[in-house]
Amino acid sequence: MTFDEAQKAIGAQFKPVFLGEEEAVLLEAYNRVLSEDVISSLDIPPFNRSTVDGFAVKAEDTFGAEENQFVTLKVSGVVNVGEQPKVVLAKGEAVEIVTGAPIPEGADAVVMVEDTERESDELHVFSAVTVNENVMKKGSDIKKGAIVLKTGQVLSSSEIGVLAALGLTKAKVFKIPIVAVLSTGGEVTEPGKALLEGKIYDINAYSLSTAVIESGAKPVYFGVVPDDKAVLSKAMQTALASSDMVITSGGVSVGPRDYTPQIVDSLGKPGIIVYGIAVKPGKPTTVGFVGDKPVFSLPGHPTSALLIFYLLARPLIQRLAGRPAAPMKMVRAFAGSRMFSAKGRRTFVMVKIEFDKDCRLIAEPVETGASGAITTLSKADGFVEIPENEQFVDVDEEVAVVLFRNTAKA
Repeated sequence: MTFDEAQKAIGAQFKPVFLGEEEAVLLEAYNRVLSEDVISSLDIPPFNRSTVDGFAVKAEDTFGAEENQFVTLKVSGVVNVGEQPKVVLAKGEAVEIVTGAPIPEGADAVVMVEDTERESDELHVFSAVTVNENVMKKGSDIKKGAIVLKTGQVLSSSEIGVLAALGLTKAKVFKIPIVAVLSTGGEVTEPGKALLEGKIYDINAYSLSTAVIESGAKPVYFGVVPDDKAVLSKAMQTALASSDMVITSGGVSVGPRDYTPQIVDSLGKPGIIVYGIAVKPGKPTTVGFVGDKPVFSLPGHPTSALLIFYLLARPLIQRLAGRPAAPMKMVRAFAGSRMFSAKGRRTFVMVKIEFDKDCRLIAEPVETGASGAITTLSKADGFVEIPENEQFVDVDEEVAVVLFRNTAKA
């Protein structure tokens, strides 16, 4: 399949299911997705409050005050922050007030302390104020009954602050999708164990699990499964039964022990819908569905596995989590070297980006072959996509760099 055909086939088959909702304690609700609108049960602020340090007054009592001609008022009390005013302002009076304190009854404005001089209980005002000047009105920020946050919003630090302002201690959120992650191959060893001759440590499960978290889901690591049909089939069945999506790496090429596609196809309908994609890297990628559950079988090459995850699996996880399928961040840059495509295949060139002496953003290709199988993951900031019908991108040609992270290391 072409890349576009693969995307279309996956999109046609994938029907995001409602995984349910739950209440999350506010301090644990960060990065969760709201499952219902949040309606304010109170006005914010809940009272008229001063926005400056100064004196609460009747605005009309200050009319005529200016730099060379002051108006004199009598100081009749003080209001501190966090207390209910005990004084009622009469005509010709002023009440000392601090920022955030409630406006006393009878006052309709606040004169800044910088525009006054005080002598005992007499206040000289050198600047007139208008009604509601330096006053934040009750409900001016949030009205009681207003929809403050909407279903589907992701709770960042700002939204958590809004919920706290409403006095809430919990939030109703969508349940987090569970994604089973497992690696296959007789040569793969879990980190922490002794590395025997001919073995390599499991890179993919850890990089993919982290990418699952970044996408808004919870990974469950099923370990390394050997290239044995019976063992792999049992592991896949267990993974499917206990998760909403399964991601495997390795065992998808044409080797005699690459059993993963056959096993996925045997576990339920519709089975395999994508068996190989005309892309580089990531050509052996296989995608299947067992009922409603997607199964992504990614190549064993670490860079290929992570790239295909970002391109094809990430949008599905986001939708399962109730999030919008947000596109990856992109920046414009200039090609630092000529980038070649693979004939007949959409090519994704891993690049690092940096500024040149003229402050231009340069995209420089990163080695992805045998010598860069591992280091590409840490060196690449993103990738440049070259369509199937283009032979190469020339030096200094402007390109779009899709970023793996929100900000590049440059």
